[in-house]
Amino acid sequence: MDMVAMEDCVGYLAPQGFLPELLHELGPVATNLGRLVLRTGAMVQPAWVRNIWCNPRVIPFTSITQAASALKMLGPRWALYDEHLPRRGRARLIQQQLRGPSSRPLVFGDPPPPMPLGSWTLLDDTTLLASPRCTSPFAHGEALFAEDRSGPPSRAYLKLWEAFTLLNRRPEPGQLCLDLGSSPGGWTWVLHKLGVRVISVDKAPLDTRLGGLPGITFRAESAFAQDPQAFGPVDWLFSDVVCYPERLLAMVRRWLDAGTVRNMLCTIKFQGETDFQIIDQFRAIPGSRVLHLTHNKHELTWIWGKNSGDRIQ
Repeated sequence: MDMVAMEDCVGYLAPQGFLPELLHELGPVATNLGRLVLRTGAMVQPAWVRNIWCNPRVIPFTSITQAASALKMLGPRWALYDEHLPRRGRARLIQQQLRGPSSRPLVFGDPPPPMPLGSWTLLDDTTLLASPRCTSPFAHGEALFAEDRSGPPSRAYLKLWEAFTLLNRRPEPGQLCLDLGSSPGGWTWVLHKLGVRVISVDKAPLDTRLGGLPGITFRAESAFAQDPQAFGPVDWLFSDVVCYPERLLAMVRRWLDAGTVRNMLCTIKFQGETDFQIIDQFRAIPGSRVLHLTHNKHELTWIWGKNSGDRIQ
């Protein structure tokens, strides 16, 4: 691709291991630098993307100092993307002269970094590709947390931490939350920490660490057998259950039809090949968004809000 033409593109950084999924979503593309895909046209919001470079610019330079100065003039903080480069020394010398992203893992409850974080790379030894504005405040879109290694019964809790952090919204103390397919209880543990009332449902038991904690009601039942009308108004419904996406969609639609829940956050887990048709069906539900979190594997997170003030931007 002509370097000048790159300035008419938007850059989409795929999650590690999911470049084919991103390419499928984007359709015909201009070029890609490793898992950074450059596509002409207006910015879109694919599910299989880690970070979006909103306005890449091509910048020629003659020295490392000049390159760093050019980046500093565009923005205060920069993250170097260099995994596709055969030689990385020159790029890293430039990055050393820049203010980079924070290396401190995020503590849950802290907001995302407020300062913009640009992304850049080298096209060759004398040309930068830099985007001062990106959709994620985290380096390469990866939200990393200081983990609790003793409290939660599984690392699945990190998905919920990340989702609440990106939303900048979470259940409030005293609200009613359902955790469907909850065993061993990673998400129930997070919700308990937030001070909500949790009805935790699974045929398999919760981890013994959660037994007897106030605010948790456990039901040894199927997540899919729950009657939405039996609970009354529900503030949040959560599900990280292992099931085929079609079965999750049917359950979600049943709750939508009942009209008793205000917010839902569920994991779409793929068995074998990625089902793009089912992704489109989730995405087509008004008020929802589908995204790939840092802590997702071969799965996506679907988030929905009933009221306009709750909907995902």
